[in-house]
Amino acid sequence: MVAEVTVKGYFEENTFFYIDDKTKHGFVIDPGAQGEGLLRLIRKNGWVIEKILLTHGHFDHTGAVEYLRRELKIPVLAYKRANEYLLDTRMNLSAYCGQKVVIENVEYLDDKDRIHLAGNPEVYLEVIYSPGHTTDSVIYYYAKDAVAFVGDTIFKGSIGNDQYPGGNGVELRRSIIEKIFSLPDDTVLCSGHSEQTTVGDEKRRYGFS
Repeated sequence: MVAEVTVKGYFEENTFFYIDDKTKHGFVIDPGAQGEGLLRLIRKNGWVIEKILLTHGHFDHTGAVEYLRRELKIPVLAYKRANEYLLDTRMNLSAYCGQKVVIENVEYLDDKDRIHLAGNPEVYLEVIYSPGHTTDSVIYYYAKDAVAFVGDTIFKGSIGNDQYPGGNGVELRRSIIEKIFSLPDDTVLCSGHSEQTTVGDEKRRYGFS
């Protein structure tokens, strides 16, 4: 099950929960703000959140990380280049917005890693490295449920911004074409700042089908 919660910090951002229906164990992806509200939702639903997963290190995707890590006593996972953003307030953009968001002591992921649920090891998210918006951007994909958490790589009807530090337009388009558009057309794309869409819809929008 996918649960989407729009949180509001400096920006609005979509936080996602990926929950195994059988065990109620799951992951929280990109908790950007309003940690107290996210925690209330977790407890209300009886979810057991095992890990915090980050699609990239911009502060609008990490603002509630420390609160949830402390309250739930769970690890934070991010791509192996994430410290370029998580430890640098200019790279993660918080310095430009009057904030100082730094996330330390994360566990590193690599391309093609699988993150299994301890509560049900048959359920996992696959890591797909997708640079372009940032150098540490990843997608979390589960083929069985046809869902991909794409961060800010692609949105419904538009693509991510490549003008922030570490952004690269050529790499961004390559990630979309080679990584996202190679997924099955019925794959639901859950992004950080738009409504959900599908691979097929975005391919048609950009003339790839």
